[in-house]
Amino acid sequence: MRNKATTGRGRPRGKHRSPVDAGLLEYLAKISTKCEIDSGEFFEDLVKAWKNQESASRDLIIQCRKRTQDDAIFLITRGQDVMAQFPVPKCILEEANPLAEFTRRMSPLRKPVQVVKSNQYKIEDLRVGMKRINLKAKVLEISEPRLVVTNFGSYASVANALVTDETGTIRLPLWNKQIGEISVGDLIQVENANVILFRGERQLKVNRSGKLSTA
Repeated sequence: MRNKATTGRGRPRGKHRSPVDAGLLEYLAKISTKCEIDSGEFFEDLVKAWKNQESASRDLIIQCRKRTQDDAIFLITRGQDVMAQFPVPKCILEEANPLAEFTRRMSPLRKPVQVVKSNQYKIEDLRVGMKRINLKAKVLEISEPRLVVTNFGSYASVANALVTDETGTIRLPLWNKQIGEISVGDLIQVENANVILFRGERQLKVNRSGKLSTA
């Protein structure tokens, strides 16, 4: 009987992966699927960023922010929006498109996600990378505003609101005049927001074309 244990470079495929690696690959497959980028092309661009510090995958910019002997940390942006930041083990980066198996599993699930695109979402439905999100939520808390330097070198005030509905909670960064527009206890309507990952935490980001108001 053939021995399934692996030696040398790389890790075993499929069910033999660790839960952490499998979760990471499923997450990357979701990003490529939602952005309508072929998983092979997306993974190839990820490897290019690993080797060259930065690459483009359609309208996404992939940056390798840090490299060590065992892994690399990547940042994915679209325009001014941060879509994801995550570490990838070196052994996975040396594989030939490990996302393919996860993309195949997700194919039957794509239509239900697209059907609700224009509808009101619940917090439990939100996934990193989703865009043009509308939802109603209650403000639980708002942090003290702090002054930060933007990517353009200017200063801005930012505070973090924690909002909730009957399905969960999520962070909502408030910028400049948004800070004074809502208060703790308010029921708010969020329109045209994106779901991003910031410092390992899922957050809602209201773009310039978006809207934040009391319901």
